[in-house]
Formats: sequence, structure tokens, C-alpha cells
Amino acid sequence: MPAVSKGDGMRGLAVFISDIRNCKSKEAEIKRINKELANIRSKFKGDKALDGYSKKKYVCKLLFIFLLGHDIDFGHMEAVNLLSSNRYTEKQIGYLFISVLVNSNSELIRLINNAIKNDLASRNPTFMGLALHCIANVGSREMAEAFAGEIPKILVAGDTMDSVKQSAALCLLRLYRTSPDLVPMGDWTSRVVHLLNDQHLGVVTAATSLITTLAQKNPEEFKTSVSLAVSRLSRIVTSASTDLQDYTYYFVPAPWLSVKLLRLLQCYPPPEDAAVRGRLTECLETILNKAQEPPKSKKVQHSNAKNAVLFEAISLIIHHDSEPNLLVRACNQLGQFLQHRETNLRYLALESMCTLASSEFSHEAVKTHIETVINALKTERDVSVRQRAVDLLYAMCDRSNAQQIVAEMLNYLETADYSIREEIVLKVAILAEKYAVDYTWYVDTILNLIRIAGDYVSEEVWYRVIQIVINRDDVQGYAAKTVFEALQAPACHENLVKVGGYILGEFGNLIAGDPRSSPLIQFNLLHSKFHLCSVPTRALLLSTYIKFVNLFPEIKTTIQDVLRSDSQLKNADVELQQRAVEYLRLSTIASTDILATVLEEMPPFPERESSILAKLKKKKGPGTVTDLEEIKKERNSDVNGGTEPSTVNASTVALPDPPLPGLLAELVTEPRPRPSRLNPSRLAIHSLQTGVPCLFKEFFTSESTPSPSADLLGLGAAPLTSSAPPPSSTGSLLVDVFSDSASVVAPLAPGSEDNFARFVCKNNGVLFENQLLQIGLKSEFRQNLGRMFIFYGNKTSTQFLNFTPTLICSDELQSSLNLQTKPVDPTVDGGAQVQQVVNIECISDFMEAPILNIQFRYGGTFQNISVKLPITLNKFFQPTEMASQDFFQRWKQLSNPQQEMQNIFKAKHPMDTEITKAKIIGFGSALLEEVDPNPANFVGAGIIHTKTTQIGCLLRLEPNLQAQMYRLTLRTSKETVSQRLCELLSEQF
Repeated sequence: MPAVSKGDGMRGLAVFISDIRNCKSKEAEIKRINKELANIRSKFKGDKALDGYSKKKYVCKLLFIFLLGHDIDFGHMEAVNLLSSNRYTEKQIGYLFISVLVNSNSELIRLINNAIKNDLASRNPTFMGLALHCIANVGSREMAEAFAGEIPKILVAGDTMDSVKQSAALCLLRLYRTSPDLVPMGDWTSRVVHLLNDQHLGVVTAATSLITTLAQKNPEEFKTSVSLAVSRLSRIVTSASTDLQDYTYYFVPAPWLSVKLLRLLQCYPPPEDAAVRGRLTECLETILNKAQEPPKSKKVQHSNAKNAVLFEAISLIIHHDSEPNLLVRACNQLGQFLQHRETNLRYLALESMCTLASSEFSHEAVKTHIETVINALKTERDVSVRQRAVDLLYAMCDRSNAQQIVAEMLNYLETADYSIREEIVLKVAILAEKYAVDYTWYVDTILNLIRIAGDYVSEEVWYRVIQIVINRDDVQGYAAKTVFEALQAPACHENLVKVGGYILGEFGNLIAGDPRSSPLIQFNLLHSKFHLCSVPTRALLLSTYIKFVNLFPEIKTTIQDVLRSDSQLKNADVELQQRAVEYLRLSTIASTDILATVLEEMPPFPERESSILAKLKKKKGPGTVTDLEEIKKERNSDVNGGTEPSTVNASTVALPDPPLPGLLAELVTEPRPRPSRLNPSRLAIHSLQTGVPCLFKEFFTSESTPSPSADLLGLGAAPLTSSAPPPSSTGSLLVDVFSDSASVVAPLAPGSEDNFARFVCKNNGVLFENQLLQIGLKSEFRQNLGRMFIFYGNKTSTQFLNFTPTLICSDELQSSLNLQTKPVDPTVDGGAQVQQVVNIECISDFMEAPILNIQFRYGGTFQNISVKLPITLNKFFQPTEMASQDFFQRWKQLSNPQQEMQNIFKAKHPMDTEITKAKIIGFGSALLEEVDPNPANFVGAGIIHTKTTQIGCLLRLEPNLQAQMYRLTLRTSKETVSQRLCELLSEQF
């Protein structure tokens, strides 16, 4: 509302506002408003034409009444008439009324649009500004249709004033956000980028906001903005606070523009031009350096502006994920904020470090702050900051610190806020499983987790511990002892009773030789918990009892008495009653051999994605394209549920099992043998006429395989992928001439080879990206087996239809590489992602890589994209530690010319020692320290695992810093393997 002044008094408006403020009650206010509305209505309907001043005054009164919360159903035409006035104040009030009160469906829109067109064509900067503000404020689709083609012309016109350019840029941004399909892309797009070079920083700020939004949807159209943004950012960062006086905020030059430019650069990968990239690196280093300088002002505005630029610069460093020095410096800078007195800074630092922890370059630097993060978890008052500390501990966890982090998270769990307990439980369970070298520690951790936060332990967590115990023979006895001891506590959580019932029912015979854990004691211990449990747990315990009948015939009578009791046979719950009746009948009529067959030990569970990890992903919300950005930075991880040593020693020595602590170590470990079986085949429960339901198995989501040896990576779980689209299930003989399936495979997408090369030494990241689709990968390999998760992200707001990804292998590659996958959902919603799992088996060594072809329809247009899938021979490396003597002895044995491949080449990247080490380790071989007489050389060793054979490999990389060249020598027992590994590794340096 414009201020009331002597020059433009509108005294009647001032009196009316004063009357409203002096009203003593709501009724008095309504009465005064109704009186004024009647007066205004009579004035508008009078015969005498009102002058502009009166119209303006009455329209202002109507606007004030509307802002008080009353409906206004007249006066719109008078406001529209004010738009044609040549006086600024009258036109201003007209536009203000239109912006606030006129509905986008109003019949007056056409008149309003005509008035706006006249003002835009007037070339009067004041009137043009008012018109642009009105368009932006209303922002309706009708206005976008009318003016979306005109505003870009005003924006890039050479004679447009700076203030109008600012308004035009922001107005176009508003229309693009509400109706992107109505804003035409044309010649103006290349010209608007050059506004980043404009002398007026206000124009640059507005243009940067517009270009950033446009570049997110059309990155190729605005790719030239990168160099201009870097140039402008460089000038701002290197300027003194006195150079940009009009745009300096508390000694920080143009902080808002700097933040916007840094955000624009996050729409693109690192600049390809070395000069531009170097200038950007200098900018980021300067920002980091300025953050270390003493503050020039003690006021909070100064630190806020300074830190805003710093955090956005760190976000850009993390986004590029290509400069190790900058990443480590950013991590150290964030570490200084972890103990800052400002809560917001602590929160932002923890959040940014979570992302840094996923980078291979900065993970170790993040780990140095572990004690500070743990202390924040214990002392922080704000729950949101504690949540971020938990996230950071989870992100920085690896084999070296897993036990410490899990212990700290368990300690915090006892006092954690209820809102985040379930998520912490899931994270503890995932970390314990992922980094469990000693699975006795894993069992202890999960049982402790149930004890501390049993109510927050979801079914997925205790399902998972059961699956792992069943799949690992070496931990079954320890698990039985541990749960037996845990169940002796006077108060046990129900989830612990479930775990105890299941494990003792399967493996109670392993501890039955000790008198302190005799069969009867085990049964009595479990049955003492029976009456305190819910119906599903009681049902599980009844299944345990019938298992005990098979394991321990001496307590069969005791168990039958329990099953025969009225509380069981006449139970009000049908499930419990049926189990009691059928189990009692089974134990009575079945012979020992039949019981042994029906109640035999559960088979191993097939390994798939950890159900706990799936639960955590689901808790974090539905998958979006932004998840792929996290995948891009996520580090390599081990296969869930498996122990994978970091290296394989040249001479493997069997180590004795570690002693068991406390009472458990004293229990007699001699297990009872299970009763004999009728035959080795596993009989399905439902095939028997007894009608007994499947024991225990109904509590788990994953089906057991009939094979006694479970396929760890689930290679047998999916049909083989065909290179052709799947046949139609309808069986129709008609040919659909419009079908996409007949399309030929597209040539490799631009940049596919470069992306493929980047994945030789890493397993996770973004493989392909254009304006429509983003493809992310997350892979894991062990010996000759592997699993790859492919994430397809829809970057648009429109559905992908007939979405069909296909793996294509040549005839030669099919004989060497076995790929299995399942089809994905043919519809991908806008902004969503779908996941496809590829199971991989290396049969023999290979030279080529499979092709991933994606076909789909977007907006009626058929899309066909092909990329190389980074499944290379080195993925099946197993690193091998060797002493110097063993290495050179083996090196001499591989001296045959066919066994050696050597390449001398020019360095394509800076010859940094740490990066070179990281790439050799990422390639798959072990990096052998102090083996080569020349300390500047790099030496590695490993074994390529295929299904048919194992191939030893030795490598030696000799850098020449003066000549900026490398000599790479590879020796293996097979010529083709030496050739392929040499090709792959040479491209990395």
C-alpha cells in the first residue's frame, strides 16, 4: 500500500483507515465497511464521470477492505480503467488492484492484457516495469500465452534499460516456472547467456536466476554459460569490498550473485576447457582462503554472507568430485564448523560432510573428525543436528572403524529421540552386517540392539539375523549359546524371544551337550516366555516345540503335554489351535524318519539385496532422480552378508576360531547329531497329508531354494537376458508395424567411451546423462561373480512409456560372460527412477564389454540410446599381498614374451602419487609397498578369477616426472589377459 503523503494525500482514504482502527468491536468495523462500500458503489454508478484521483482513492479503499478479509465483488472495471492513465500513481494503483484481486479466469483478462501490451510497447521504463511486475505477480497461463513470446525480446533488446531487463528476467522466470511449455526456446537463448557479462550487477543477478532454471531443463542450450559464469565469479571473488560498493554486503562483495553463480555451475560437470577449469579452481581456492581470514566485522550479517558463499562453493566442489586437494580442504574447513556456537552452521557442516564421506578422495579426511562427531552426538541439544551426526557416522563408517561407530550409535540409542530411533536401529543393523569380519560380533550387536530398542526393531532386522545365521555354519553354535544366555534375563523383548525360538529350534542341538543348556532347560526357558507373547510369537514357539520333538526325543512327552493342554487345543485363536492340533498329531503318528524329514534343518536362504537396506531406502522416501546424485558419490561397498577380506595372502594360513567370552566359552561345545533323515531330498511340508504348515519359513519373505548350496549373488534367481525384446504374451500372429521393438540398436551415445573409461577404476557413479534420462550404476564383485544395480532416472515431468532396457552381447562375449536380469516396469513416472539388477558371472577372460540399449517413448517421440556397460576383466581381480622376494621370483617366472605386455605413453592427467595409488587399488590389484627398488615406481599383484581358471597378474608402473610419461608393464600367464589389462589401465593415467 503506497504511503499517504501531503502531495498525494487521498485524505478520504486516511480518514477511512483511521475510522477502522478506532472501531471498538467487530460489529462496528463491519458496519463502517458496509457504509463505505455503499458509498463507493453509489459513486461508481453515478451519472457524473469520476476523475482519475477519485477512482484511485476508491480503488485503494476497496483494496484495503479486501486485505482486511472481506469479499469485493465490484470495482474491477474502474481498476482496469486506471491502467490507461498516463499518471504513474493512478496506473500503479490499477496494477496493484489487478495483481491482488483479479482472478485468472476473469472476463477482464483480455482488457488487462491489452493495457499491458500498450505499456510494454510504450518504451517508457516506468510503465514497462509496472506491466512486467503485474505479469509476474499474476503468473497465469493466459498471461504466459499472451506475453511469453514478447518478454524475451525485451530482455535481449539492446536499448532496454537495466531496470527493465531485471524485471523482464524475473518475469520470464516466473512464467517458465508456471508454464514451461509456453516459453519458446529460440535465438534469444544464446543472447541471454551474455547478460552474465552485463556491467549492471542487478541485471546479472536476475539473469543468473533465469539461466539456472532454464539450464536445469535444457543443459545443452545454455552450456556456454559455464565459461561466462566462471569469468564473472572470478572478477567478484578477486575484487575488494570497495570495488563493488553498491553490491557489497557487510564487507562481502556481491554474496547473492556469487551464490547464484556457484549454483548455476552445479548444473554442469567440471569444465572441459583446461583454462576455464583452472580459473574455477582458483576461485574456489580463493573462497576457501578467505574463509580462513579473520572476520572484518563482528556483526552476524557479515558471517552469514561469508558462510553462504563458502557453503555453496563447497557444494560445487562436492558436485564436481574431481579435485582431491579441494575436497580435502573443504572437509577440513567444514570440520572447523562442527563445534561452532551457531547451531545452523553445525547442521550445515554435518550435512555437507555426509556427502564428502561418500567421495573416494575425501573419505579419509572425513574420518579424522570421528571423535568430534561422536562428541556432538552426545552433547548436542538440537535433535536435527544429532540426526545429521548419526547420518555422518553412518557415511564415514568402514572396516577400520565399524566397531567403534556401531558401539557409539548403540550407546546413543538408549537416550535417542523417539522420532529417529527406528532409523538408527536400521543403520546399526546395516553397518553390523556390512562390516562384520567376525560374525560373532554381528550376533552380539543385533541382540544388544534388540535389548536396547526392541520396540523399534522392525521385522526386517530380526529376519536378517536369522538369514545370516542359517547361511553361515561357523556362527550357528555361537548364536545358539548367545540367545540362550540372553533369554535368561527376567525381562526379554518379544523380538528376542522370536530370534531365540527360531535359532534354538534350528541349532539347539549344538549346545545341548552342556547340562546348563540341556534340552529340557532350553524348552522350559522358552516356554516361560510363552504366555507373555503375542499370537504370532506363540505360533513361532509352537513350531520350535515340534522341532524340539525331532531334535530331543527325550523331552517329547513333556512337549506333547503342552500341546495337549486345553489352553492350546481349545485356544480362541484359530492359528494357535490348528498348530497345536496338527503338531500333536504329527508327533504322535509319524515315525522317527518321517519326523526327521519333515522337521529337518532349514536350507540356506538365497542372497539378494539386504531387506534392512531396502527398509532404510523406503523410510527415506520414494526414489527420485536426486538419488542418483548420491549413487554418483557413493563408495564401493562389500556384498551384504558376506565376509570379504581386503586382500588374499600368497600363502593362506588357517587361523583358529577366537575364544568365546564369559559363560559362553565354558559351555560344552560338542554338538548333538541330528536324527537321521529318510532320504537326502527335501520334502515340501504341504505335500504331506498331515496338513502341517511350513515351519518357520512363513516368517520370512525370501523363498528357500531346494539346492543345498545357495547362490550367494542370486545368479540363479532370474532368467537370462536376451538381446532381443521379449516376445508378446498374446501369441498374436499380427505384426505391429508401429512397434518400437523393431527399431535397430542406436550407435553409442556421445561421451559413452569417456564415461566407460572412468568406471574402470570405480564401481559407482553416473554412467550417462542427457536432458531426459540419467543412468546411475552401483556394482559389487567377488571372485568370478558380480552384481550391478542400474538406476534409470526420469529427469522430466512427463512419463516414459514402453521403457525397455536391453543388454546386448556379441557371440564371443556370451560364451565368456553370463549376464542375468529381469525386465523393469515399462512406465517410468516423471521425476522417478526404476532399478534393474544385473547378476554377472565371468566364465572366462574376455576383451569386449556388453552394450546397454534403452528404448522408450517420451511425449510421443521414440528415444533410442546405447551405452557401453562397464563390465571389464579387471572387475574380477582379487588383490594379493606378496613379499618382495616372492614378487620378483614370480616376475621372472612370467618372462615369456607372450606373457608380458608393455606400454609407454604420455600422461593425460597430473602425475599425483596419491591419485595414482588410488587408481591402482581401484583397478583391483593390491598395491605392494617397498617391493620395487625404486620408491617412485608402483607395483601391484592380484588374481583374475573366472569360472574355468584363475590367472595370476603382476604389474609395474614407472612414472617419469620430467618427461611426463609412464611405462606400464603387465605380466600374466595368458597373453590376452595381459593385453586387455594393459589397455584398460593405460587409459587411466
